[in-house]
Amino acid sequence: MVSDSALEHTIDKILGQTESNILSSLDSALTESKQKLEDSNVILGQEYDQIISNGKKEADKIEKQIIGSADLEARNKQLMTVEESIHKVFAKAVAEIANKDRSGDYSNLIKSLLDESTKNLGTSEIIIFTNSKDKETVQSILSQYPGAELSSETIDCLGGVKVKSKHGAMTFDNTLDAKIERLKPLIRKDIATQFGVGI
Repeated sequence: MVSDSALEHTIDKILGQTESNILSSLDSALTESKQKLEDSNVILGQEYDQIISNGKKEADKIEKQIIGSADLEARNKQLMTVEESIHKVFAKAVAEIANKDRSGDYSNLIKSLLDESTKNLGTSEIIIFTNSKDKETVQSILSQYPGAELSSETIDCLGGVKVKSKHGAMTFDNTLDAKIERLKPLIRKDIATQFGVGI
C-alpha cells in the first residue's frame, strides 16, 4: 500500500500541474480577450469615424439644399416683384396712350408708322386699318401715300395702323399694341438688369 505521504505528494503534484495548466489557459484566454477587445476598439473607432464623416457629408448636403432652396425662393420673389412692377408700368402706359389727345405730334407718329409699314411690305399699294379714334388722323395724311386706301372697317387697338398689301399676301401690324408687345421683352430685360435680376 502507498503511504499517505506519497499519496499526498502525488495529489499535490497533480493539483500543481492542473493549477499551472488552468492558470496558463486563463492567462492565454485573458491575452486573447485583450487582443480581441483592442481589435474591436480599432474597428469600432473606424466605424465611428465613418458614421461621423457620413453624418457631416449628409449635413453639408442638407445645408446646401436649404441654402439653394432659399436662394431660389428669393430669386423667384424678386422675379415676381419685377414682373408685377413691369405689369403696372405697362398698364399705366396703355391707359395713358388710350386717353392721349390725337392732335399735334400724334399725326407725325401715324406718319412714321405708315412709313415703317410700307417699307416693311415693300409697296405703297396698301389697305390701312385703324381704330375709330385714329381714322380722321390717317385720312388727313393719306394723300401722301399714292396707291394707299383707308379701310372702312375699324380694328380694336390702342392706336396706330395695321397695313395689308392690296393683293392680300402681306400684312404688317404696326398698331401701338403690337409695338408694345414687341418692346415688352426688351423693356422687361432692361428693368430686370437694373435690379440685378436675370430673366
